[in-house]
Amino acid sequence: MKVKNLVLSSAVAVGALTFAGQANASAKEINVHKGDTLYQLGKDYDVSVNALKEANNRTSDTIYAGENLQLPGQGEEVKGASASNSSSADLSADDKDLMARLVNAEAKGEPHEGKVAVASVILNRVASDKFPDTVRDVIYEKGQFTPVSNGEINEPATKDAKNAVKEAAKDQSVSKGSLYFFNPDSASSSFLDGKETTEKIGNHIFAK
Repeated sequence: MKVKNLVLSSAVAVGALTFAGQANASAKEINVHKGDTLYQLGKDYDVSVNALKEANNRTSDTIYAGENLQLPGQGEEVKGASASNSSSADLSADDKDLMARLVNAEAKGEPHEGKVAVASVILNRVASDKFPDTVRDVIYEKGQFTPVSNGEINEPATKDAKNAVKEAAKDQSVSKGSLYFFNPDSASSSFLDGKETTEKIGNHIFAK
């Protein structure tokens, strides 16, 4: 088995953090205020969007002012997103920028979770024996990503795409080990022949 250049380290188990007006140190719930988003709440409480969604049995990013969300507590197992299977990737600034530009081009108009999943596919490929060992080589592997061939990867990344890369580097569980993704409206379903479908997020189907 070949040695990978990407170094993975265990993520720190998440805990309930104090946030003025919403929770105290022992709280297990978050009261949603007007203007809150799952992404911002995840940043405030140091948990991934996927962990929040799993803890609250959500499939979409939509939340409403006045509702209470369960906060994954320290030592508390969250289905599909427990601390034991989270990882943090050691990425260079150039790696993050290149990934964000690909995510921006491939997942433009997709929900934030979909952007995170696309970024995770890149990291999953780097860690896989089936693909090259570096972010750059994975992205520029011949015939893999349309934005590379049509030049869209050279466009600057949005803030959302950059944030998606940061979140994927911290927790790749949203992709469920996916190595591929495609939009069935613009690609043949034969792409998935012999592959296991892992998730559908927005317009993209993910597989491994």
